[in-house]
Amino acid sequence: MSSSFTSVASTAFNMPRVGLGTLGLNPMEAKTTINEALSLGYRLFDCAPVYFNEKEIGDAFHEATTGVPRSDVFITSKLAGPFHRPEHVEPALRKTLNDLRLGYVDLYLIHWPVAFNYVDFDPSIRGWDNEDIDDSEGGKNIDPTVSLRATWQAMESLVDKKLVKHIGVANFPVMLLHDLLSYSRIPPAVNQVEIHPYNQQSKLLGYCKSRNITVQAYSPLGTPGFKESEEPHILSDPVLIEMAKSKGITVSQLCLQWSLQRGCSVIAKSSNIRHLEENLLVNYKNEFVTGAVQLSSDEMVKIAALDRGYRFFRPEEWWPENPVPVFH
Repeated sequence: MSSSFTSVASTAFNMPRVGLGTLGLNPMEAKTTINEALSLGYRLFDCAPVYFNEKEIGDAFHEATTGVPRSDVFITSKLAGPFHRPEHVEPALRKTLNDLRLGYVDLYLIHWPVAFNYVDFDPSIRGWDNEDIDDSEGGKNIDPTVSLRATWQAMESLVDKKLVKHIGVANFPVMLLHDLLSYSRIPPAVNQVEIHPYNQQSKLLGYCKSRNITVQAYSPLGTPGFKESEEPHILSDPVLIEMAKSKGITVSQLCLQWSLQRGCSVIAKSSNIRHLEENLLVNYKNEFVTGAVQLSSDEMVKIAALDRGYRFFRPEEWWPENPVPVFH
């Protein structure tokens, strides 16, 4: 079965336009959610070791009853902070492959441009016994001695060894990308970043387009399941509500379509079958599910006016002992 694709010029590969995010996916729900998503037409699945569910997702893929072949599924995973040193990059990937029960991943990203102190693990054991690989200890575990260049060269070797098909980055601002492109033998295919109507990142989007890097939007709905109570709620924005109502679609669909029309691919998370279905704006035949979903230029302008540069993911607040202002 084919999928809906958007071309990426930098490495001439195809990636589904809409993917399922697995951050916060309850391991106990993985089998059901993965099966439902495959049945609905999802072909892109975005994973990471620090989501602590890759083992269960791997089991779900292995036991899937949909009959979709591996070659039709695009699976992304990410390099966690403790494994940025070159000698740790390949073992970290092999751990992910073992957890996901795969021979390769389609896309492997540097999750954040910040290295942590190394955390040892047993490569023979699937899954994680604890969450130490995601514990910065308020920033005390940040390792400032690891260069992105050294990490990237180790990432490139994964492509050479055919352990991954493509490599990219996540949460990289323009200047880190600009520097990376000056020495990369294999340029990043993707930069996965937080993009939604309240954090539109237009300049980053323009730069990536000029350098043939696909931008993949995570949290395109503004993390409704994770945000603090005092934070803004994108899905309750009156402008978006009125616009969605006029088009006969949900605010979620509106936000996803807005990102697609800006040239992004999108990652949306849900384990609710109704939300899974409504988030899949394009089906496996690359046809829009609803003909009313296209946004006019005037509507795009109205949404552009909502930008407030608001981030739900603020790493400097996670690392107060060693604040690394990634986005400033």
